[in-house]
Amino acid sequence: MYSVEVRDHIMIAHSLPGAVFGPAQNMHGATFVVDVAFFREALTEHNFVVDIGLAHSVLKSVLAPLNFANLDEVFPGEITTTEFLCRHIFDEVAARRDELGEGAEGLSRLRVTLHESHVARASFEAAL
Repeated sequence: MYSVEVRDHIMIAHSLPGAVFGPAQNMHGATFVVDVAFFREALTEHNFVVDIGLAHSVLKSVLAPLNFANLDEVFPGEITTTEFLCRHIFDEVAARRDELGEGAEGLSRLRVTLHESHVARASFEAAL
């Protein structure tokens, strides 16, 4: 299995309602480093997985509405955990697959990883 991964980041604000979240119940900010890995079984005829420039452009466009946003307003009624955001970003990147250029039809999986800090991260990975 081949993969190519692109990275960006977002700065957000949110609160996580519920005693289970302790002090994170209060409004707080976070900076997430976001990695998206694109997987395929075989390389394209030009020996690549996906156009890295287009992959990065798609990631930037998916992240733009989240960057510097209050997620409590972007996703009213949702508990915007890191895991929730991984799935949201996965779904948005998958929906823009046609923007990834030549070879995108051969992609078999995506993995989205959000790094909360140097010691904690969450991911969502699934077949396309």
